[in-house]
Amino acid sequence: MQIYGPSGVHGAQSVSAPHNNRRVDGPQSTQSAQPQDELSLSSEATYVDQVRSLPDVRQDRINSIRQAIADGTYETEHKLDSALSALLDEIA
Repeated sequence: MQIYGPSGVHGAQSVSAPHNNRRVDGPQSTQSAQPQDELSLSSEATYVDQVRSLPDVRQDRINSIRQAIADGTYETEHKLDSALSALLDEIA
């Protein structure tokens, strides 16, 4: 059926049959007919995967810092000077 505007409705039209009969053979066994999935990772993605496999907490580092604080050796003059310089650089 074709519609031409609100007042131009035509009656039903015939459906025509296929113009030629094609013989359909069974499935062909060619490799190129089947798409192949492929995955390639960039070096950055590989690095991110390695980082994600690391533990979230480095307990050995936490234990060494706790021991340094308990011994009184964690806050050295050099560390305080570096922190103060970084703070002044950020403010300026």
